Amino acid sequence: MINGEPASRQAGCICTNKKIKFKQMKKVFFVIFLVVFSISNLKAQKRDIVQYKQNWDKQQVFWGYFLGANMKDYKISYKTNNAFIVSTPSMGFEVGLIGDLRLHNNISLRLEPGLSSNTKELAFTHIPGGETDSIRNVNSTYFRVPLLLKFNANRLDNMRPYVVGGVSYDYNFSSNQDNPDDNSDGEFRTKKNNFSYELGVGVDLYLPYFIFSPSIRGVFAINDELVRDNNLNSPWTGQVDYFGTRGVFIKFAFH
Repeated sequence: MINGEPASRQAGCICTNKKIKFKQMKKVFFVIFLVVFSISNLKAQKRDIVQYKQNWDKQQVFWGYFLGANMKDYKISYKTNNAFIVSTPSMGFEVGLIGDLRLHNNISLRLEPGLSSNTKELAFTHIPGGETDSIRNVNSTYFRVPLLLKFNANRLDNMRPYVVGGVSYDYNFSSNQDNPDDNSDGEFRTKKNNFSYELGVGVDLYLPYFIFSPSIRGVFAINDELVRDNNLNSPWTGQVDYFGTRGVFIKFAFH
């Protein structure tokens, strides 16, 4: 029982809310890309198409910046079936810089250092008592340094689709790793140094004065991010086998 309600009922409500948020995020992504491709198709139907930034892709190196939003939670696996943690994400933000090195007409190497911030609520449905024991709010602010390969299709008028993928080093400013207190004192701890891989799709839109590049990315932790409690049999961390970030985000890049 948590706050007078069965744990299974609370877990079901939390899972439902989580699914609703992810569905809302997917609808936003779908609408954005539908608008982008609709505009591109309308332009392609015109007889005289003005191609902007015709010499842009001949550059060896170029720079840019990005803004974005994310929805992250945790992938959690367990040693036994006696524990269950529900992770409820909220909307976060992304901001950073872009450096692009052209390796080939259709391949480039990218460095995209930036900040990524997000808050998750963890509900330990197997722990009885009130929210003091069963709920943990995890605030995470990462300095991310993704190193990515970008594979571009050939340019079609003023658009150029691409796929991107690579690995990232993620430093968590909010980890609490060095805090001697643990969950028995109300402190949930994660690791400072983490690694993840990233996959995404996007499109470069060539506009009169700049390149606008929206993309959808998925990010998945490689290492276990959880710092275990001092007590090996802790009800919060003792039964957790793996605990790592996963999420989806949308980036709006400007070059």
